[in-house]
Amino acid sequence: MSSSTTNSNLVRITVKVNGVTYTHEIPARMLLVHYIRDVLGLTGTHVGCDTSNCGACTVILNGRAVKSCTLFAFMADGGEIVTIEGIGGDGKLHPLQEAFWDNHALQCGFCTPGMIMSLYDFLDRNPKPTEEEVRRAIEGNLCRCTGYVNIVKAALQAAERMRR
Repeated sequence: MSSSTTNSNLVRITVKVNGVTYTHEIPARMLLVHYIRDVLGLTGTHVGCDTSNCGACTVILNGRAVKSCTLFAFMADGGEIVTIEGIGGDGKLHPLQEAFWDNHALQCGFCTPGMIMSLYDFLDRNPKPTEEEVRRAIEGNLCRCTGYVNIVKAALQAAERMRR
């Protein structure tokens, strides 16, 4: 992955986000979370703590969950990104989104996109997790409302549905 410098402050990047390819000149120091939200207008990726502690900014970059507040956007040049807006499709929710709804796994909803994206990556790698494994998988995501019980239930239900 290489980004070309157009002047000392801007870089040109090309990324595929939710299946669509974008090319932009952006400030070299722009964080990936701000590129996704401010340049692409995909506001499901949330800015929470700006320190990588809360996980609200989690997206999938090249097949792995990353906290987009910890990466400069140019670091994703040539890569593929999936945001919360990119899962599901054809007007249907992804099984994780359905399970969050069914299990009342959200209250204020601020952490929900990051939780779902972390679990999306986790369940892709571990389709039959235990409750303890789910709890470990979301350790990097903070929720101040739910107490995590229904989030774990939702993850286990989604895993079961995704195995069918």
